[in-house]
Amino acid sequence: MIIILKPHATEAEIALVVKKIEGFGLAAHISKGTERTIIGAIGDERVLQDRPLEAFPFVEQVLPVLKPYKLASREFKPEGTIVNIDGVLVGGKQVVVMAGPCAVENRDSLLQVARCVKDAGGHILRGGAYKPRTSPYTFQGLGEEGLTYLSEAKAETGLPIATELMDPRDAPQVYQCADLVQIGARNMQNFRLLKEVGCRRKPVLLKRGLSCTVKDLLLAAEYILSEGNYDVILCERGIRTFEDATRNTLDLSAIPLIKRLSHLPVIVDPSHATGKWHLVAPMALAAVAAGADGIMVEVHPHPEDALSDGPQALLPSTFEKLMNDLSKVAQAVGRSL
Repeated sequence: MIIILKPHATEAEIALVVKKIEGFGLAAHISKGTERTIIGAIGDERVLQDRPLEAFPFVEQVLPVLKPYKLASREFKPEGTIVNIDGVLVGGKQVVVMAGPCAVENRDSLLQVARCVKDAGGHILRGGAYKPRTSPYTFQGLGEEGLTYLSEAKAETGLPIATELMDPRDAPQVYQCADLVQIGARNMQNFRLLKEVGCRRKPVLLKRGLSCTVKDLLLAAEYILSEGNYDVILCERGIRTFEDATRNTLDLSAIPLIKRLSHLPVIVDPSHATGKWHLVAPMALAAVAAGADGIMVEVHPHPEDALSDGPQALLPSTFEKLMNDLSKVAQAVGRSL
């Protein structure tokens, strides 16, 4: 249920509605727009059926939210959400580029890539210190050592850090380093982990699961939002289909669809989607044309020696060219890079 207040409702009037909602045993979530404030009442809405909140003179309308994802829906927040990642705004006019190695392998190569990302105009450095791998025998990441290198890269370049959290037990170390906490595709429905990042006040990047629908993705985001963390970015990174010519099938139609259904910003990861470096640039450009708020790509100085996902990593020179091309596409669709 959402309670739409009349324009310019006072803080005291908002507090009165919140108190009333919580008195019925429901959770109150506030969304303040440019003109109106909307309050979401989350829980068993039947308790409100015989309690007409419209009786308050400052309440304009009370409506049910028909979508199963309440707080993530456009009904709850008609305006798009802008997420602030240490000064980088995702969801606004600017298309944000997150780039870096799939996994942090060593100090020198990470710093080399960080400088490349910075010099080419990238906005956020991505790199995995903890890596979920299909095989237990492949490189699993450097752990805390990798986080140390990421912090050093930020100190040198000033780029905010995006890195993955796989286990709530690693949260203190990851949160000390990360400006954007990534929940990977394999953990999209790890509900305990979603609640963990929902309880903490730091932006979250939520990747779509390998075989999950758009509805599944939005419901996963709902877990984070329902705990009070509204700074969530969604990521389309390809889904599994019968097609085996690429690593996954990139669902570009999900971008305008999600933006119609939800107020949360959406980025695209063409590296994991395609698994082939020569497909990354075309899909990145197509993603921006389709309305993506950003892209996430993998960059490595020596992809042939990469310990993780080398075939999909861009060389620094290729990444620099991609940035130039992205700028042109962004400008063509009324945005900037």
